[in-house]
Formats: sequence, structure tokens, C-alpha cells
Amino acid sequence: MREVTRELQFPEGPVAMRDGSVLLVEIQRGTLSRVWPDGQLDVVAKLGGGPNGAAIGPDGAAYVCNNGGFEWLNPGGINTPGNQSADYLGGSIQRVVLDGPDAGSFTDLYTEVDGRGLRGPNDIVFDSQGGFWFTDLGKRRPRDFDTGAVYYATADGSSIIEVLHPMMQPNGIGLSPDGSRLYVAETGPGRVWYWDVAEPGQLRPADRPIGPHGGSLLHGFAGFQLLDSLAVDGEGNVCVATLRTGAVSVLNPDGTLERQVPVPVPDPYVTNICFAGADSRTAWITSSGLGRLYATEWHCAGLDLAFQA
Repeated sequence: MREVTRELQFPEGPVAMRDGSVLLVEIQRGTLSRVWPDGQLDVVAKLGGGPNGAAIGPDGAAYVCNNGGFEWLNPGGINTPGNQSADYLGGSIQRVVLDGPDAGSFTDLYTEVDGRGLRGPNDIVFDSQGGFWFTDLGKRRPRDFDTGAVYYATADGSSIIEVLHPMMQPNGIGLSPDGSRLYVAETGPGRVWYWDVAEPGQLRPADRPIGPHGGSLLHGFAGFQLLDSLAVDGEGNVCVATLRTGAVSVLNPDGTLERQVPVPVPDPYVTNICFAGADSRTAWITSSGLGRLYATEWHCAGLDLAFQA
């Protein structure tokens, strides 16, 4: 595993681009940024709030989950997100233009669902039909916090629906290689759930559902291991960033924990992973507490996402 760059301001949401660069968000900085293979960093868009997860849509634009903003702590030199910030902007899904004369411009595509404001949109994945699933982890305040949800929306801004609620801090989200299964990781409980996809925006409940959201448990992590974002590799393994442990945990589709891949310099905030695609074994991992992006050779080829740029 090699360090590509450092001094990022809590990087998350990495997206491997065809030109070899990596698009990512810097949550603390409030930007969508691009890291080039030589480590050079360019700001693509100043989004404000707390840009959290990103994906490329069918139109070649970047779609960003914005959590609205955190308070920030720095215990022991580790950047750490805290409660809802005093200047919290509200949650949103933002569309960012990447190319052409309007590059860097953005619009708020969604800010509410059925009159309820989005609270803390977190992670996002597109399906092959051009719609996207995303998690809303909610926000934490000194004496209370929001219950979370999973939504499905169209890229043209015309439709958004609540699919799963309540969940406890839903964070990472991904689809199996054939798109037939949806995975969601809950942060605090340390659990990864799955559902069969009936059609875009509709899930089949488990035969014996556990909990109000109707999911099946893929894996529950032992001890004090919190979960962040995830990606699915070319073998269908669910690769979920594991907080406190400071690693990416690899779960095969039957739920077995195969291994945990730590970053070279210990960081409790390993937050995400992405893959270059089906013709490459390169994976990128965000080490957010220390502000670093790593690249490593994965044990198998990556997975082509529904849309790439």
C-alpha cells in the first residue's frame, strides 16, 4: 500500500476516474476535489456544508451526498467529526458539473422527501437504470440524534422516495455485481444488512426479517468496531471501511469475514474504498483522520460501476 497524497481535510467518497485520477470529497474543507496520480490536488467545486459521498451519474456529472456540516475535533492529531455544526446547512444531494465551460458549478438536486428535510446524506450508488440509492445517517446533537433512512432517487431531480426507515446510522451502501442485492452498513451497531432488489427503488423483505427495515443480516462485527462506507469488488465481496480498527474489512457474499486490510500508519478513521474497474486490481483507500489517500493492489479485479467518467 503506497501513499498517494496527504494533508487532505477528511477525505471520503473516492471515485476512480478513467484518466487515472481519483475524485473525492474533503468533508472538513467542504469541497469536491481531484487527486492526480502524482499526488497533485485540485479543487473541483466548493460545495460547503459537509460533502460526504460521491458517484458518477448517467450524464457524466458527479452526484454528492452533503451531510450539512459537522463540528470538528482533533484529539491526538486525528481529525474527528462531531455533532451537527452550528452553521449546519441541512442535508442535500448535489449535482456537480465536471466538464466544459460550467465545470465546477453545482445545483442542489434534492433537499427533502415528502416535506421532511434530508438530515445527513452519506453514501451513494447508482444502478444500471440510472437511478441511485443513498443513505441518510442523520445528525447528532448533544442530547439527541436522528434515526436514519435509505432513499432511492432519479438523476433528473424528478423523483425521490423513502425505501427503508428506521435504521441506526446507515452509512455505506452498495450493489452486488449483478445489481440484484443491496448492501447497507450501520455505523454504531457495526452491522451489514442486505436486501434483494425487486426493481428500481423497491426491495423484497427477508423471509424472516430482523428489525423494522426488513433486512437480512450479512455480518455483525465483534467488539467495538464501527462501520463507514463500502464498495463491492469484482468477486462480489463487500469491502467495508471499519472505524476504530483502522482497516477495510472484506466480507464474502455469504457473510464470512475473510480478512481485514489495515492502512500502513494507524488511523481510526479509515472511511472508504473504491476500485479502478474490471480491468484493474488497483484500490484506493481514504485514511481520513490523518488526511491521506492510499493506493494498493487488491487480491482481485475491481468492479465496473454503472457509470464512469
